[in-house]
Amino acid sequence: MLITILAMGSRGDVQPYVALGVALKKAGARVRIATLETFRQFVTGYELECYAIEGDLAGVMDSPVADNARKADNPLKLALSFNELKKYGLALQAGLWAACQDADLLIYHPGMALGYFAAQERGIPSVLGLPFPMTPTRAYPSLIFYDGPRLGGAYNLLTHKILQQVFWMVSSGNLRNFWEGEFGRLPENFGNPFPRQTSATHPTVVSCSLHVFPQADDFPPHVHQTGFWFLDEEPGWTPPAALTDFLGRGPAPVYVGFGSIGDPKQAASLARTVAEALRRTGQRGILATGWQGSSDEPLPENIFTLESAPHSWLFPRMAAVVHHGGAGTTAAGLRAGVPAVVIPHGLDQPAWARRVRELGVGASLPHKRLSAERLAHAIQFVLKSEVREAASALGEKIRAENGAEKAAKIITDVITRT
Repeated sequence: MLITILAMGSRGDVQPYVALGVALKKAGARVRIATLETFRQFVTGYELECYAIEGDLAGVMDSPVADNARKADNPLKLALSFNELKKYGLALQAGLWAACQDADLLIYHPGMALGYFAAQERGIPSVLGLPFPMTPTRAYPSLIFYDGPRLGGAYNLLTHKILQQVFWMVSSGNLRNFWEGEFGRLPENFGNPFPRQTSATHPTVVSCSLHVFPQADDFPPHVHQTGFWFLDEEPGWTPPAALTDFLGRGPAPVYVGFGSIGDPKQAASLARTVAEALRRTGQRGILATGWQGSSDEPLPENIFTLESAPHSWLFPRMAAVVHHGGAGTTAAGLRAGVPAVVIPHGLDQPAWARRVRELGVGASLPHKRLSAERLAHAIQFVLKSEVREAASALGEKIRAENGAEKAAKIITDVITRT
């Protein structure tokens, strides 16, 4: 059976779906991942098929539109920035449609709603693969409202429906234009597909630990929160000798990195802030440059500059992790069982920052208030024994979940029933 997964975005966005693909392959499926050409080698390195779609990810990430999205720190800004990003999606639709051909089942990220209608057109099952909870519930607000006020169950329900509509807004215009150009008509039952993914042949699977957000009692049938979908080290990857030498020369360092959120214009000032915060706390550090690139700022010997390394290998070797609060990075830090300082920039990051605080496994510091003094204070707080013990206990629970394998079992059972 051929399962096609539609996944776009940064590497952190795509990685959980690669993890799911690996688990599906172990379960006996043939797996094809449709994503940007940028990630072809990443996907094929795990012996999965890659339907590569041309796209200038680096150009988009460096654009003012993407910058607005990164800084969207309230629901209105998020909706407006997503609306601006729509223009980049039209060119992807034909490639996504082509990738769906011959598949026996389709799995799609909520930003790739074509997956639902392609499955409907071909008469095959579809699975909504969520990177975080998005199904309406009265239990808690949606992630874009999570760091706001608590106004009751009806309000919580509404916030999830708003988030679903924001994702539908991103896809609907480009999907409409593609479908009318390809078929001369709209798909049958054209409209927001996410509320329909609650049946045995059209389920939803959620990459989120039950120990971070418990599965809500009022989720509809066939919405399954399985645990995070983790990917272990890349095949053939070995740590650079300089990195292992640095780790071996002293106590566990503090990791600092902001993934695809990093701003190249702020690389030098960030390096100075990190160096001063670590000096104040007496800690060694690893500064991950990521998308923002490195600066010419001279750093002391107790800080190692690293372009990238698999979080699954690196984080368990850290004393604490300081990061932007992306869903994937947050999950990796929690799995490692080390405390976190989350510095959210926008999007869903404030939600993960608040949840880390609520769970007692870290601290948070708004990006706009970042300073060496405040960062040093946050690092000192998370290195307290009670925070480290809470993080360690949560990590042990998360590692036992095997979320990707559970999701793969649910998905293969869908094909068995159809």
